[in-house]
Order: sequence, then structure tokens, then C-alpha cells
Amino acid sequence: MPPPSLPPVSYDATALRPEWADLPAGLRAALADRLGAPVVAVRVAGAGFTRGFAGVLRTADGGRAFVKAAPAAGQPHLVDWYGREAAILDRLPAGLPAPRPRWTVRAEGWFAVGQEAIDGRTPGLPWRPAELAATLAGYAQLAAALADPPAELVALGLPQLADLAREDILWWGEVAAGREPPPPLPGPVRDRLPELVALESRLPGYAAGAPGLIHGDLRLDNVLVDPAGRAWFCDWTWLCHGPAWFDLVTLLISGYASGLDADALFAGHPAAAGAPPDVLDVTLAALAGFFLTSAAAAPPTASAHLRVHQRWSGEQALDWLAHRQGWT
Repeated sequence: MPPPSLPPVSYDATALRPEWADLPAGLRAALADRLGAPVVAVRVAGAGFTRGFAGVLRTADGGRAFVKAAPAAGQPHLVDWYGREAAILDRLPAGLPAPRPRWTVRAEGWFAVGQEAIDGRTPGLPWRPAELAATLAGYAQLAAALADPPAELVALGLPQLADLAREDILWWGEVAAGREPPPPLPGPVRDRLPELVALESRLPGYAAGAPGLIHGDLRLDNVLVDPAGRAWFCDWTWLCHGPAWFDLVTLLISGYASGLDADALFAGHPAAAGAPPDVLDVTLAALAGFFLTSAAAAPPTASAHLRVHQRWSGEQALDWLAHRQGWT
């Protein structure tokens, strides 16, 4: 296995968010009123790539809540995302390792969502084996529960991964057609564009018709490990219909970067059971193209660290694929 590779900025320090004092006074008052007591301490989340407020609020009577907030005028996409996540969390099956929603607040032109505050931290890199094992076990529980999703979740009209792949994930074909500039590639991969196009093109077909739901954005920074060693899964905005092996690959990119045997971790996980034999290569090709091309066009409303993290993720996915394909 290759030696560990660390991202340029730690995952728990990627966020560039407003502080509590930066929020409008009327919003702060409305949140305190909803919490039922004055806010006496705030811990702003260091992980994530949006510029919305996110943090744990602690009140004078010992209450706690995790709050996300964004202005409707300046960041309407975040308001949509937070509202969508609140609706999803409200309909997830009970007992899953995911925060429960509590309430929403609109004040001073801002929208805020209150969730259960999970007492946990973002795993570090390289992955500690015990924390990765807990995360993989937790995801097995999630995947099993969402393989036959409840009707109230399905009723939200969630997107299909197959459609998302065609619309926004597959980029090597665009590069080959000259409609997208090629990202910088290491020497051993520069002449592999036809193989990359062929691999990624299979993703929509493999994902089509999957009856279950997947998280859709299962990265290390969307995981919290609590003091008991249990993994919790956050940021549910991108829940979609798709096969669980897709989530597993997105998570294990950081496992590969940690120098672990990610091939064995993938093959031994319940989410990979029954998957097409080449599905790991297909998904890695698609994700490498997505991350590397997205790194060149990160939105200005995102954290300035988004581009370097997308590039790092794309490089790790491509390196993993290259080792599997014998391109190195």
C-alpha cells in the first residue's frame, strides 16, 4: 500500500463561518427564545465547506442544540439545503446514528435549523483503525435500514443517483469531447482518458433502479465519533436513491489515503455485497473526474479550502484507481 497522504488542511479546520456575534441580534434572540434560556456558550463547527453558521449552542440551564443558519437573501441555496435536511432528518427511521431535528426558526431574514447536539468529534487522518471500524459498522446499520426506505422518506421525491451521475458527476467524457478543460494529471494517467471515460460511463447503469436510499455525501467530515466510540452521520442534504456501495467508496477514499487496505475494506463490507465486479473502479473513475474538475470551479460562496480538498480527494481516488488498474 502507498504511504499515507494527508489533505493540505485538516478536515476539522476547513470551515470559514460567521461567529455567533456576527448573527443579527434578532436572530440570536429568537434562537434563545426557542431554546428556552439565554445562550451562554457557542462552539462553532470547524469542519465543512459552506459559509453558513453552524455550531453547538449551550444555554444557561444546561440545554444544548446544534444550529445551522443562513441568510435567505445572501445564501438562498443554503436555506434550501437546510430546509431539505430538516425534512429528511424528520423522516429517517428511529434509532439510526443520525441527529434528530428539533425545530426551525425564521428571523431577521435568516433561516435556522435546530438539531440534536451530538457529543462527538470529526475523525482525524490518518484514520485510527478503531474509528474507521466504528464508522463502517455504523454505515452498515444505515445501509440496512435504508435498503427498504419508509414511505414518508420516499414521498419527499428524492433524486436518483443515476440521474445525478449523468447531470453532474461524469466529467471525463466532457474532457474527452473538449467541452471541459483537462485537469492536471500525473504522468502515468495522462494517456488513460479513453479508459476513464469507459469506466465512468457505466455508473448510471449500475446505479439505476436501486430501491434503497444512500447518504450521497459520505465523507469523513460528515462523521462524528462520540466518547463511547460510536460513529454518527451528519449533513443529510444529499440523500438520494442509489446503491450503498457508492457511499462506501466515497468514504473509503480517505481510508486509501490513510495507507489502509481499502480494497479489502470495500470487499468485506455488507454494502458491497452483490455489486458488479468492476463497480469500485467505475465509481473511483467517476469520483476522480468529478472532484478534479470541480476543484477548478468551486463557487465563491464556499470555503476557500474547498478547492484544495476537492483536488486532494480527486488525486486520491485517481491514485487508488491507477494502482488497481496497474497504471503506475
